[in-house]
Amino acid sequence: MSFTVQYAPKKLSEILGQDEAIQKVRNFIANFKTAKKNALLLYGPAGCGKTSTAYAIASEFNYEILEVNASDFRNEEQLSKTIGSASRQQSLFNRQKLLLVDEVDGVSGTKDRGAIPALKDLIKNSSFPLIITANNPWDSKFSALRTACEMVEFKEPSHATVLEILKNVCTKENIIYEEKSLSQLARRVGGDIRGALIDIQTLTTNNQFTSASLEFLSDREKTDTIFNALMKIFKTTDANVARTAFDHLEEDLEDIQNWIDENMSKEYTKPMDIYRSYERISRADVFRGRIMNRQHWHFLAVISVLLSAGIALSKDEKYKQFILYSQPQRFLKMWRAKQKYAQRTAIAEKISKKTHCSTKVARERTLPYVQSMMKNKVMAEQLTNYFELNDDELAWLGK
Repeated sequence: MSFTVQYAPKKLSEILGQDEAIQKVRNFIANFKTAKKNALLLYGPAGCGKTSTAYAIASEFNYEILEVNASDFRNEEQLSKTIGSASRQQSLFNRQKLLLVDEVDGVSGTKDRGAIPALKDLIKNSSFPLIITANNPWDSKFSALRTACEMVEFKEPSHATVLEILKNVCTKENIIYEEKSLSQLARRVGGDIRGALIDIQTLTTNNQFTSASLEFLSDREKTDTIFNALMKIFKTTDANVARTAFDHLEEDLEDIQNWIDENMSKEYTKPMDIYRSYERISRADVFRGRIMNRQHWHFLAVISVLLSAGIALSKDEKYKQFILYSQPQRFLKMWRAKQKYAQRTAIAEKISKKTHCSTKVARERTLPYVQSMMKNKVMAEQLTNYFELNDDELAWLGK
């Protein structure tokens, strides 16, 4: 099970670092029947706990929650089909309802002109509390929505908060971790708790999280990781959402394509979905060739669309199962080669200091003889002491 699901807060008190926002949410739920507004607009950076708050309310107060994503409706008719009637009808089990409209940022200002007015009417006529989430609600297209809702800001969680959550997960999962490495991960995600949980689950190897684990994780802007970008592509059928997947990534498109190629067959299982996906990847390769041959760099935009919206729209419907995305094997082989080369260089540097020669000479001429002499136990002990070799270096020499 995904850590983001397994360790999702079950109570509002379990949402850390958002005390002021949570108090406003509690007040809204407690006074809903007499409140002037029927909806909350929770806004803040990605992964800070907005959606988790809605589900924590449902869990804590035994509410029936009905969720729609902004990409699921485009006008009044679609909105009515997905959530409109539910906003006026009592639950079959006589439970209170909570309506959640998640990621309203996915509504565009042109194609979805009817979506915001329809949502505003829904807020006005709903018999149940409604929660809307957004990363950035200050776009002019949301002006009517801001007026209709009580706005609650979720701030970026601090490094200490993210670290506390990661430590708790590691303890429960029996993951052995280096304090410094876990702290670096907590800083690197920039307050994105969801991204941190995805990273710790993906990068943990043999129940260990060390500095070597971080080698797999490239520097990135706080709002996105390559893992989140893959989820945004594979888990949506909305072209507008998918096209934003690469907005905050520093990886080049060739690396992104390798990530998609590595994980696409794990995510897509229907033959036609797989066929259409690889067709889009092959088209991206064609345009990459045109860039290299003719220097037509404006084709980069075409490649980006093919790898984002093209892959997202290759499937007929969303796949609901959780997939643990993995590093492209080509990158893994390169990393292992780099680690092996670094170990050889470190040994060569120690040999060069003792034998008064350059590192290059030590690596090319002396190291092979040292490696051969290490097969003799007595000689191995003497060389270990003389060159001051550590356990990792001895293991490398013993291969």
